[in-house]
Amino acid sequence: MGKISTKDAKDKMRHKPLYKDITETGHLKVGKRLKHDKTVEEDAEDDFVLDAASSRKVLKLAREQQEEIALEENRLEVSERPRFQMIAHESDESDDDAVYEAMSDDDENEYYDEEVEEVDEQDAKLFESYFKSENNAFGSFNLADKVMSKLQETQQQKAEQTEKPQDKVFLPPRVIEAYEKVGQSLHVWRHGKLPKLFKVLPSIKNWEDLIFVTNPEAWTPQVTYEATRLFVSNLTASKAERFVNLVLYPKVRQDIEESEEHKLNYHLYRSLKKSLYKPAAFFRGFLFPLIEDGCTTREAMIVGSILTKCSIPVQHSAVALSWLLQKDFNPATTVFIRILIEKKYALPYQTIDDLVFYFMRFRVITEETRSDIILDDDTEITEQRQIRDASPMPLVWHKAFLAFAQRYKNDITEDQRDFLMEVVRQRGHREIGPEIRRELRAGKERSTATGKEDKEDDIMSFF
Repeated sequence: MGKISTKDAKDKMRHKPLYKDITETGHLKVGKRLKHDKTVEEDAEDDFVLDAASSRKVLKLAREQQEEIALEENRLEVSERPRFQMIAHESDESDDDAVYEAMSDDDENEYYDEEVEEVDEQDAKLFESYFKSENNAFGSFNLADKVMSKLQETQQQKAEQTEKPQDKVFLPPRVIEAYEKVGQSLHVWRHGKLPKLFKVLPSIKNWEDLIFVTNPEAWTPQVTYEATRLFVSNLTASKAERFVNLVLYPKVRQDIEESEEHKLNYHLYRSLKKSLYKPAAFFRGFLFPLIEDGCTTREAMIVGSILTKCSIPVQHSAVALSWLLQKDFNPATTVFIRILIEKKYALPYQTIDDLVFYFMRFRVITEETRSDIILDDDTEITEQRQIRDASPMPLVWHKAFLAFAQRYKNDITEDQRDFLMEVVRQRGHREIGPEIRRELRAGKERSTATGKEDKEDDIMSFF
C-alpha cells in the first residue's frame, strides 16, 4: 500500500465551502464583473444591514448627543445675557424704549427667577477683614495702606519699649539661685579652680546681668584678677570696656581710698596691667572716666606706673595723649601727659601740634601778647584763665615740658619754637628752665629735619 501525500490528506480533511459545491454542479456560474457594471439596486442590496438590537443602541446614542448639544446651547444663551442694565444718557431714550420692547416677558421671568446663593455671616466677616480698609471711605483694599499701618505699629512698639525703664532683669529663678551660690564661693576664694558656671560667663549674651548676681563688690582681689584675665582675653574691646568700667574701675578706686597708706592691692595692680591687653578698653573704660571723675595725684602715680611698665601701641597712646591735652589743667592729668611723652613714641604731627598749643596756653598775658591770644571775634579772656596764668606752675608741668623739648625738639616749626621760648622765659623753673631752653635751641626745623611737608592725620578717628 502506497503512502498518501500530505497534500491529499489536507484536502480531504479541509472543510469545503458551500458556494464551491454549488458552482461546480454547473447550475450557476460566477464570473468576474466590473465595478461599473453594477446597478443601483445591486448597490443598495450590497449595503450592510444592522439588526434590531444594534439599531436601538445607535438611536439611543444619537438621542443623548442631541440632548447634550441642546443643553450647551442653552448655557451659552444664559451666559451671553447682560447681568446689569447700563443707564444711558437722556438723549438715548428712544433706543432704550426699543430695547425694552424687544425684551419678551419670558426672558424677564427667566432673568428674575435665577437662584441667589445666601452668604454666611462668618464668610462675610472674613471677606471684609481681608478686602476692606478702615481708612478707606469706599471700603476697597489697598496694600500700601496696610504696609504703612504695619510699619507705624512696629515703630510705636519700639518707641514704647525704649521709653519704658528697663531696670528690672527677668532671669529664671534657678539661674539666680545657682549664681548666688557661685557668688558666695567667690567671696572667700583665694586659689584653686574657679566654678564652671563662672568660666562660661564671657560666652553668655547677658553676662552683665549674671555677673551682678554674684555681687562683684564682695569679690576677693584674687577673683578680680582671674575674672579680668577671663573677660579681657575672651571679649571684644567694646565688651571688655564694659567689664573694666563696671567691675574693675570701682574696685580699684575703692581699694586705694580704703587702704591706710593709699596703696593698691597687688592682685588689683596685676588686674590693671592685664586690662592693658586691650588698650582701647583700658583707656575708655578706666583712664578717661578716672580723669573726668576727678583723679587724685596718688591715683595718677599708681596708674601711671602701670603705663610706664607696659608696652602700648603708638596709635592708642597718640589718641589718649590728644584727649588729655584738650582737658583743663590738672596736676593729675599732667602726670599722664609726662608719662606718655617719656615713652618716646614717633607721634603724628597732629599730636605734636596739640602738645605745642598745650604749653603755649600758659604764657603770661601782656599788652604785647594780648592780640595774639584774643580770638578773631574779640572774645574776652575769662577770670579763670587770668588767675591760672598768674599762678606758679607745679613741678610736674616743668618735667613734662622738659620731656617734650628733649624728645620732639626736631619736630616743631620755627614759629612754634619761638612761642615755646617765650613760655620758658615767662614760666621757666630756676633749675629746669635752662635745660628746656638749651634743648629747644639745639633743635632743627621740622621741614629740614624730616625732609617732608607738614602733614596732619585724623588720629582721633582711631578709636
